[in-house]
Amino acid sequence: MTEGIDNNTQEFTAAGAKAAVVTGASTGIGEATVRALRKEGWTVFAVALPTDVTDDVDVARLLDEVTRAGGIDTLINIAGGARGADKVAGAKTEDWEWMFQVNVLGSMKLIRAFLPMLRACGEGTVLNLTSTAGLAAYEGGGGYNAAKFAQHALTGALRLEEAEHNLRVIEVAPGLVQTEEFALNRLGDQDAAAKVYHGVEKPLTAADVADVVRYAVVAPHHINLDQIVIRPVAQAANYKLIRKNQ
Repeated sequence: MTEGIDNNTQEFTAAGAKAAVVTGASTGIGEATVRALRKEGWTVFAVALPTDVTDDVDVARLLDEVTRAGGIDTLINIAGGARGADKVAGAKTEDWEWMFQVNVLGSMKLIRAFLPMLRACGEGTVLNLTSTAGLAAYEGGGGYNAAKFAQHALTGALRLEEAEHNLRVIEVAPGLVQTEEFALNRLGDQDAAAKVYHGVEKPLTAADVADVVRYAVVAPHHINLDQIVIRPVAQAANYKLIRKNQ
């Protein structure tokens, strides 16, 4: 997954303002989150193409750039994704490896790099965007389920480990979100991607999820929204999705 600082979307505000790194900022939920926080007056380091968040050298360069620019108190890991919808019997190793790299190792490497800065500020926050796929398995989702379950577990462990440093750790787990790229990247075909949302009345949008992310990190620091599950009304569970005109 290629991500990096997009200098065109950075905005620097007055001293003392809240500041965040947001990964996955080139499209979808990440881009919407950048816009939502900028409207709140935050300094935002929008991490978009072309740096790789799973690469140690690129992460170190990102940390150096953010440090020189004044640092952050909030890290928001939005970067992630799914590849394939094969059952385990037909799993493609390269798809599983990619999903673990992006969703799990990418989050870990960003957190590990920025933890000293987040601890030092006294009221740091880490927010990981996981998925309802990390809370309940479904057929054809084995690789994505496994990666998001791992990211969910990472988030829970971090919360336990960092509470003594007054670090707030938040998990936002969306269900069905209609964006331009998620289903297309997963399935590799425009028609197949369109079928994911066909007949679903008002699926979530990137802006819907970004607004929840914004609320979670803007809330007073002593409030830790440990886990927020957000779905459209039409999706009562991973396996129950109401489609009209079927």
